[in-house]
Amino acid sequence: MKSLEGKHDCSPQPILNKRRTLGTGKHALEVSTLGFGVMGMNYNRGPHPERKALIALLHQAVERGVTLFDTAEVYGPFINEELAGEALHPYRNKIAITTKFGHEIINGKHTGGLNSRPEHIRQVAEESLKRLRIDAIELFYQHRFDPNVPIEDVAGAVKDLIQEGKVKRFGLCEVNAQTIRRAHAIQPVTAVQSEYHLMWREQEKEVLPVLEELGIGFVPYSPLNRGFLGGTLNEYTKFDSGNDNRNTLPRFTSEAMRANLSIVEVLNKFGRTRGVTSGQLALAWLLARKPWIVPIPGTTKLAHLEENLKAADMTLFAEEWHELEHDLSKITIVGDRYNATEQKKVAQ
Repeated sequence: MKSLEGKHDCSPQPILNKRRTLGTGKHALEVSTLGFGVMGMNYNRGPHPERKALIALLHQAVERGVTLFDTAEVYGPFINEELAGEALHPYRNKIAITTKFGHEIINGKHTGGLNSRPEHIRQVAEESLKRLRIDAIELFYQHRFDPNVPIEDVAGAVKDLIQEGKVKRFGLCEVNAQTIRRAHAIQPVTAVQSEYHLMWREQEKEVLPVLEELGIGFVPYSPLNRGFLGGTLNEYTKFDSGNDNRNTLPRFTSEAMRANLSIVEVLNKFGRTRGVTSGQLALAWLLARKPWIVPIPGTTKLAHLEENLKAADMTLFAEEWHELEHDLSKITIVGDRYNATEQKKVAQ
């Protein structure tokens, strides 16, 4: 192991000074090496602290160098954008808030359907701007591919919003290489956001090569596999049936978690002699893949925020990464990442 900034960082308040760039040219976006996924603070991750504590934690993230914050209208719906807007408004000129469109929401409830019609994209942009309390959306992602709307029309709609100054950059989520190429030809794509971590590496086959070719950044969501790679979940963990989507995911059944715990054990064994946690290893692994990858781990705990930020300073020798890869290659991951309904939305 080379260093954690030359030595193990024992500082109680790590500061994230390093930066990375998503995209290229006039649509590039310089951000902190690690971003922050706001979603789990009050949506899809079970019980959460009171709003005052969440706002204080987001302030801590900014003060410690995080400049990229990710949310979406469908998280709630709306409550996650509202939280981000309230908490981050004092820092609006120093950070980038990214959000997403593409779901069908009627009377404040997500129907489960998709809607990326150009007129709807415009409506979402207008409403998100108000909730986020900003003048322009730094990066506006299509949240899920809509088979009923040509991607060229989607890209064209966002291009119009960019020309009007309401949006600055265009992004895509969970799409294949062909869709990326088609969209990029109409409006340059700054970043693609998809699940990517040590337990889900499908993006390496086609998506990452086309991103490198076209100069597009990559933002892995759930970089710790919804907390599993952090080592605090096991077969006895119970998820809130009302506000935790892990309750519906095949990979988070008791049987699957029992089987998959072996990957955490490998990470713990590898990290123990290097003074790092399993979660830090998982994040550092992502950062080592490409210089244009910016993971967005989320948390409601200051200790986990500090742990995550320290991962940005971790550097391993190439042979150490090879050793870890060799040990992990012996493990077979159990359980699909989504149920059948959700999987259809990410198989485009």
